[in-house]
Amino acid sequence: MKYWMVKSEPSKYSWEQFVKDKKATWDGVRNFAARNNLRDMKKGDRLLYYHSNEGLAIVGIAEVIKEAYQDPTTEDTNWLVVDIKPVKEIPTPVTLATLKADKGFENMDLIRLGRLSVGKVTDEEYKKILKMGGL
Repeated sequence: MKYWMVKSEPSKYSWEQFVKDKKATWDGVRNFAARNNLRDMKKGDRLLYYHSNEGLAIVGIAEVIKEAYQDPTTEDTNWLVVDIKPVKEIPTPVTLATLKADKGFENMDLIRLGRLSVGKVTDEEYKKILKMGGL
């Protein structure tokens, strides 16, 4: 199993809405590095759900339920989506400031590539974030 992070502005698609919907198609990605990460996701992989801009915190855990396929919001075959479902809310959201203050996260995609909407997360980073979040 691999670990990833997806970002969404709470005003566009919040964790709370995602939980209500019970699943989502992660569409609209228009960056090749982020697209490549979607392409590499496998069913069962876990994702950290990050509220960007307004929240700046990791708020939940999701899971890939369908591997990459053509993004239905465009006819351009360069763009892919995956389907995901919520797994668990993180009891204590882990903020960007907290991650930046910890040297153990200095190489994390979220820190190094701040604008990347779909990033990789190492096993160590994932486990440490869950612990920090109260899981």
